[in-house]
Amino acid sequence: MSEKNERWGTDLRLLRDLRQQNDLDPGHDLFATERIETGRVDLETVKAEDNLKQALLLRFLTQVGELTPLGHPAYGSRLFELIGEPNTPSNRNRAKMYTLQALAREPRVAEVLGVDVTTNRAEPGRIDIDIDLHPIFSDTVLNLVFSFSIERGRLNI
Repeated sequence: MSEKNERWGTDLRLLRDLRQQNDLDPGHDLFATERIETGRVDLETVKAEDNLKQALLLRFLTQVGELTPLGHPAYGSRLFELIGEPNTPSNRNRAKMYTLQALAREPRVAEVLGVDVTTNRAEPGRIDIDIDLHPIFSDTVLNLVFSFSIERGRLNI
């Protein structure tokens, strides 16, 4: 097992596609795959960078306080507070602040290098959030870009 796999961990795949995910896929919370070694079907996992990306995206998809009954009151993000708000410079700045707050709670993020929030050119009701960060135990910059629809309240990754 590589050092990144050990340090960043392995988890069950909860998001279908880390690049095209729109929401939490209601009714689909686990995925299965055939194991090459045995030919048997097992739960699919994500490792290393994909695990970190999934963890971050799940934070952004979860409202702060949603997991309080499970003992995680600070888990999630406040991006959902922007649903129904106009796409203004002030609200894009709030989105940046909410993104930085969520990133600060992820223990696998060593340093956030930058967060840029812009209006999506194709859909003015969406904002694009572009994140550059240094994960722990890595000198490589990880870039994560996703869209958040203020009008519909959906992430587009």
